[in-house]
Amino acid sequence: MTKNRLDYKLVNVVLFVLIIYLIYQTRSFWLGVVSILSEILLPFFIAFIIAYALTPLVDFLRRYKVPKALAMLLVIGFFVLIFGLLTYLIAPVFAEQIGSIFNGIISFLKEISLKYNIEFSTVQEQLSTTFNDTLEKLGEYISNGAINIIGVSLSIISKLLIVIAATIYFLADMEKIKAGVKRYLYFHNKKLYRYVSLVNHELENYLSGFLKIVFISFFEYAFLYSVIGHPNALMLGTLAGLGNLVPYFGGIITNVIAAITAFVISPDLFLKTCIIFVIFSAVDGYVINPWVYGKTNKIHPLVVIVSVFAGGILFGITGIILSLPVAIVIIATYKFFKDDIYKFSKKKLRIKLP
Repeated sequence: MTKNRLDYKLVNVVLFVLIIYLIYQTRSFWLGVVSILSEILLPFFIAFIIAYALTPLVDFLRRYKVPKALAMLLVIGFFVLIFGLLTYLIAPVFAEQIGSIFNGIISFLKEISLKYNIEFSTVQEQLSTTFNDTLEKLGEYISNGAINIIGVSLSIISKLLIVIAATIYFLADMEKIKAGVKRYLYFHNKKLYRYVSLVNHELENYLSGFLKIVFISFFEYAFLYSVIGHPNALMLGTLAGLGNLVPYFGGIITNVIAAITAFVISPDLFLKTCIIFVIFSAVDGYVINPWVYGKTNKIHPLVVIVSVFAGGILFGITGIILSLPVAIVIIATYKFFKDDIYKFSKKKLRIKLP
């Protein structure tokens, strides 16, 4: 009996190794299939993520007796309006201010190099080349205060339209999708149902808070830098908002850029800029962020830093952006299953003891 069992296990191992070998030998075919499928499914995946992120806003309006169709129209219309304003009215200003920021950083490096006899020529050349390439690419799409539609490929336009259309359908059916998943899990595995509900709650809380923080940061810093007369106020406000995609580091990078560009212009502006980001960084960290996120999603700063670092190494900028949501899911998973993990570890330890 033991011999048959060993033979059976050996056959399974051989079959498994054979399958892995065949997959490896035909990897070019499978990678091609995966690439085609990912290209087809990516717009729908992006649309689902956007719809999932916007659902809390629609639910918020519905709590105030706003009909679902009108709530969807208001939420989608608001974001389309913001995108339109950024595209047709503010994009040229962005391009101009990006150029100003780039030139300010290069001037700052030159000044430090001359004053302290530090060699920055290689860095300056690399930055200058990168900045010129960036401005050239922006110039291909921006013309006379509007986006140059001719310069945008048909493929990008079609994918954008697919994402918008799919987002509307997903947003309309998100309540049914969630109810269907919950109903299936509830009747098949109640523990898995509670786990998915917990993760969904944590992610919804994070996304809702994130959207609020982005808009608060944009208006807060754009207004403050405008008050002190910083010429790049609009761009810095945008960077402050988008910087929330990269926890901690995004805000630091924005403040460094603001300080460098102010330093090149005048010592007075540099001092005012430093005062703003020192004071309001503390306000954001200890007042606004806790108020927006509430008592949930509290993650130790060290965990956030490790998550961002690991995400950047493994998946680049995409990994950095997704690092905090993934960390939230991992922490929620550990909290939910920690008793099971403890019991399993204790059982394994008891088996190993003589």
